[in-house]
Amino acid sequence: MSSKKGGRRSAKRTPAVSEAFEGFTVEERAAIKERVQERKAERTGGMGGESAVLAKIAELPESDRSMAERIHAIITASAPTLMPRLWYGMPAYANPDGKVVCFFQAAAKFNSRYATLGFTDAANLDEGAMWPVAFALKELTPIEEARIAALVKKAVSGARVRRARAAHRGERGV
Repeated sequence: MSSKKGGRRSAKRTPAVSEAFEGFTVEERAAIKERVQERKAERTGGMGGESAVLAKIAELPESDRSMAERIHAIITASAPTLMPRLWYGMPAYANPDGKVVCFFQAAAKFNSRYATLGFTDAANLDEGAMWPVAFALKELTPIEEARIAALVKKAVSGARVRRARAAHRGERGV
């Protein structure tokens, strides 16, 4: 028999008002809704690929749009094996297994002061025990463009080697 009476909780278990979960921001909720729509479209075979990415880029404010267009060109030229797709409403680039390797997050997406070029765990950027996976972008110069191209090439390098090693070890989903 339970020692609780009538299912009441102790006042100690009730979170203080300042500790209450505030929930997601409007921008975060919008990104989640976009991801749900993307998943539905993936299942039905609609909306996707480069045309969806280019349409999303065209909707961006000018400062983000010009940067996103340039990054799209750099990524598609540097890693032609990556497939453009939307990911949480952002332009992203997936490997042949469908895993997102990198993405562009416009500054306007979450009202940030800079855009972000991010890489996921599917990217081969490992450098010892710690390495960067996201980069803040305020503008693109030839120096940044060259660095992005090198990062993207590195991110997709060794993917076949990793898959072969994983298959040899009997791992799945690598």
